Formats: sequence, structure tokens, C-alpha cells
Amino acid sequence: MTYEERLKQLTEQNPDIVILTAENRGAMRGLAPLLGDRFVDVGIAEQTLVGAAAGLALRGRIPLVHAFSAFLTMRAFEFIRTDVGVGRLPVKLIGAASGFLSEANGPTHQALEDIALMRGIPGMQVVCPADADELVEALPSIVDSQEPCYVRYVGFGPAVRHTARFEFGTAEVIRGGEDVTILSYGFLLREAARAAELLEAERISVRVLNLRSLQPLDKAAILQSVSETRLLVTLEDHFLTGGLFSIVSELLARNRAACNVLPVALENRWFKPALLDEALQYEGFTAPQLAERIVKRYREL
Repeated sequence: MTYEERLKQLTEQNPDIVILTAENRGAMRGLAPLLGDRFVDVGIAEQTLVGAAAGLALRGRIPLVHAFSAFLTMRAFEFIRTDVGVGRLPVKLIGAASGFLSEANGPTHQALEDIALMRGIPGMQVVCPADADELVEALPSIVDSQEPCYVRYVGFGPAVRHTARFEFGTAEVIRGGEDVTILSYGFLLREAARAAELLEAERISVRVLNLRSLQPLDKAAILQSVSETRLLVTLEDHFLTGGLFSIVSELLARNRAACNVLPVALENRWFKPALLDEALQYEGFTAPQLAERIVKRYREL
């Protein structure tokens, strides 16, 4: 089932759902004629988009908002924080082209601080599916939640073979391991799983956790990995500040847990625009590059 098909199914089941967009119809082009006034395109006006969604939520609707992540989380941040966050309204914010998925777009379109911004809003859930299958599977839970939610949209086919259904605050164990744990989210889970396979050839046992829900977080799974493996790797297409590395560091500090951590993120810079595979290669995020970094760090322990 595609994202558009799941949206159609959900809107048929629940007349309170309203689809909103800021000229970001790529994943749901066929819905506008079907939904009539339950499909609203405000044009390139993200602040108006969020304000309208908040108003609809106050009147009992469930707004699903679609826009480019960079403009949704930054241009409309104050509206998200104040109109949606303060009242903890069940507005669902679906951000497209986040992280490396903006590919050839430059810094103006690169959402590399979106998670830092969204998780800073009290009550905001943050969901980062690894692929389209996981997004489609998670969507009913996202819609049913009474809290606001930010979702990193991804349209790729399966990144891995999923073994567990989506649940807020529960990580998915992609593979077990005793030496290294790779924590990741979003489409980079694909590279994490491939890197783990390469590391096995180096006789390094690797656990891979899919942190599809960053807020709420599966704290127990992370802390268990700290106690059971020698090296924790955080892998993300986000700035080092405020993302997964920061989330994990905060968790370790709160629990007085010490461990070796290798962060893989963008440190104080935007990435070089290119097609996705080329961008990953240039920035050092491909599976072979990750495996090489992890082997080097592990052997230094």
C-alpha cells in the first residue's frame, strides 16, 4: 500500500481527517478531487498552513499537514510552537525532503536541524520511518495519537526486513550483536544494516536498532545496549547538535551511564548538494565508509 492509498483509506474511515499542504502534493496527487473541501492547499505559505491546521484542530478535526521540512520546521516554527505546541493540539506535521533527502538542493532547502527544533517543543512526538512501508504502517498510530507529531516523510522501498510493528517509544531490533550497537533512524537505517554485514566479516558482532520514534524514545533499549556492547554508534542525517547524538548523550548523563560513543552526523556544516548516492559518498555516509570508521574506532578501544 502506498502513502496516498493509506491516506485515502484513513480519510474514508474518519471524516474528521483533513489534508493540508503548501504546494507539496507529490505523494498524494490523487486525493484533492476525492476529498473536496477536506483537501486544502494554501500555496507557499507555511505559517498560514500551520495556523489553519491549529484552527481546524481546535474544532475537532485531525489535520495532516504536508510541506518541505526546511520551511515547515523553520519558517513556521513559532506557529508550531505557539499555535500547536502550547495547546498540544493533535496536528500531524509531515515534512518532506529532510536531511540528505533534499539531495541536490542547497542549504536553504536542507532540513538538518528539524529534529532539534521539533523535539524541543513539549509534547511533540517525533517519528522518523526508515522507508515507505514503515511510514504507511505507522500512519494509523500517528493519526490516532492525541498529541502533536512531526514526521520525516520517506518514500523509498524497504530499507530492511522489518520484524516488529510500529509503536511509539519502541525501537525495532534489526539484528542482534555483542560488540557494537548502531543506533539510527530514517533511510540511513539501510546503510547501518549494510555496514553491520561488512563488520561481521571483520569478526565484529553488530546490533542495529531502528529508532523510528525519537520522541518518545526507547530509553531501555539504548541503555541495555550500553551495558551489553562496547561501542555505541549514532548515525543520522542531521546536525550533530540537537539530534540523535544529543538525545543519547542526554540519556546517558541522566542515568550516569558511561560508554564509548562514535557519532556520525554533519558537524557544523551543510552537505554538498548532489544526487543522493553521490552526496552520501562525498559526505562519508555509505555502508563501506561507515564500516571503516567503526572498525578503526572499535580497534582503538
